[in-house]
Formats: sequence, structure tokens, C-alpha cells
Amino acid sequence: MTRLTDLTSSQVADAVRGRTVVWPLGAIEQHGPHLPLSVDLLLAEAFAEEIARELDAFTLPAQAVGARSLPQSGGGLFFPGTVHVAGDTLIRFLRETLTSLTALPMARLVVVNGHYENEPFLFEALDQVREHGKLDGTEVFAFSWWSLVQDTWTDAEIPAFPGWHAEHAGVTETSLMLHLRPDLVTDERPGHDRPPRAGVYLHPVDVEQTTNQGVLSSTSGSSAALGEKLLRHVVDEATTLVREGKGLLFAQTRPDRRRTTGGKQT
Repeated sequence: MTRLTDLTSSQVADAVRGRTVVWPLGAIEQHGPHLPLSVDLLLAEAFAEEIARELDAFTLPAQAVGARSLPQSGGGLFFPGTVHVAGDTLIRFLRETLTSLTALPMARLVVVNGHYENEPFLFEALDQVREHGKLDGTEVFAFSWWSLVQDTWTDAEIPAFPGWHAEHAGVTETSLMLHLRPDLVTDERPGHDRPPRAGVYLHPVDVEQTTNQGVLSSTSGSSAALGEKLLRHVVDEATTLVREGKGLLFAQTRPDRRRTTGGKQT
């Protein structure tokens, strides 16, 4: 794994030609009284770094500011510390960033999203770039990390799983942070026994009912061990999808340059 930004301008084109680049997208958002504002950013970075390590890929610096927090999936803007941009601004930013990235002769771009509300804007931006022909010849694999978690995993590990929209500051994010950055997790474990329904918009919102101090579901059972297991599960799913190329056209015909040389530096 190499940071793309550590290369010089004269090195970068040859270095990334035929290779994979991984870009994490995060957010600055409240995560209750027990987790830092940087959860979505740190988790996106951690998944991206592990995936890049497995694929021997380059990483880009994480995008820290994301889409607006919503009451049914992130607690909304009722709590201090959340920094966001509007959806149309985010689409434009992502579209222009992705367009400039595609000037590099990389074989594949992997985008790892860590903020629930980013996802529709990320996919819209990617499709706008595709419509303009900027992705011709570049394979793209973009996903939110939770989208790769198998139902069998949640059934086995989280019996009362509320759905990913409500896992905001809940057991999975708390466990991942306990594994990755325990120094940033307080001893509080607030839980919310009435997780919101997915796909519902409310106005006005009684935040005392929709959250418990910004937490949407239970934190019971959180542990570093569970976080480590979840991190490994997602990384394994992501790298398997990239390597096997399920649903991707280029993976089998244009494998990563490193793979064609048995991992030897080229």
C-alpha cells in the first residue's frame, strides 16, 4: 500500500498505470456521547487502508466533509459538531474530483464510503462522470462498507440487528472504534430501544424520541473483538469481489498490473 500523494508528479502516471487506487469518503458527524465526530471518516480510512494493503493498491487521502446528517439515519443536525455540504454541492465536488482522477491511467478505482447519507450522491456523481465517457477503460467499485456485510454475519453476531440505517453510533460502529481507536471511545454506552424505521422522513422531529443523545440503536454487546471480526469480514468481502470481478467487465480481461507480475514491483 502506497499513498498516492507521496509520489511526485513525474512519477505518478507510470506508477498507477494498470494499478488500483482506493479512495475513502467519510464525514464529520455527531455519534452520541461515546464516539468522536470522526467515526465515519476513521472507519472509511481503516477499511480503505486494509483493502489497499490486500490489493497492493494506492490510497488517496480521505474526503472528510460529507452529506447532511438525517434524523432517521444519523440523528440529524440537532447536535453540535456535524459539518456537511448540501447534496448538490457534494455531487458537484465528487463529479469534478472523480473527473480529474480519471486522467490517471489506473486500471481500477475503489471508493469506500463510511457515511450513510453520502451513498446516493456518490453514485449520482459516478454516473454523471460515466455519462461523459470519463470512465471508459477504468473499472469502478464503489460501496458503503456496511453493504458488504453478509446477512449471515449480522444474524450470527447481532441477533437484534435494527438495519444499517439505524446502526448509527450503535453496536457495529462502537465495536469498530473500540478495535481501531479505543482511545477515542468514552465509557458511556447509551442505547436507543426504538430504532427509527428506514425510508421515513419526519417533520417536525422530536429528537428525544428518535434518538438517545444522538444514538439510534443499541450499543449493548459492543467490543473490540466484534469490531475486529467485522473489519476482517468487510475487507475479505471487498477483496474477493475485486479479485473475482463479479459483475465487472474488466476484472478478468485486465487484471491489476501487480497481479500479472506475481506481486513483483513493476
